[in-house]
Amino acid sequence: MFKFSSRSEANLKTVHADLQKVMRLALRISPVDFSITEGIRTKDRQKKLVESGASQTMNSRHLTGHAVDVAAFIGSAVSWDFKYYEQIASVVKEAASLLGVCLVWGGDWKSLVDGPHFELCRNSYP
Repeated sequence: MFKFSSRSEANLKTVHADLQKVMRLALRISPVDFSITEGIRTKDRQKKLVESGASQTMNSRHLTGHAVDVAAFIGSAVSWDFKYYEQIASVVKEAASLLGVCLVWGGDWKSLVDGPHFELCRNSYP
């Protein structure tokens, strides 16, 4: 069983309580260790991400505390291999379902596939 680091916990505490619950449950049942690399963002940070091409919108759910980004750990190293994010997404979706939380995974998007990104549904969490 994996446990979030103090840095991940600090990032997680910046987002909506329902998203915190989902991510904590997901980590407990995940076959892949992961961290929370980012929760809430400032408008200035979001603007820089858009300017660099790392994001396509100034309407990010990170600005309101409704999104997190994760990083998969394989051993002691971060991996960006999409297969690990598919495994993490599977348990995050399972945790969200168990908790009755509507959630969207960026890996399911068609325009900008974003495997590390999870956000609460806009219609349920405006």
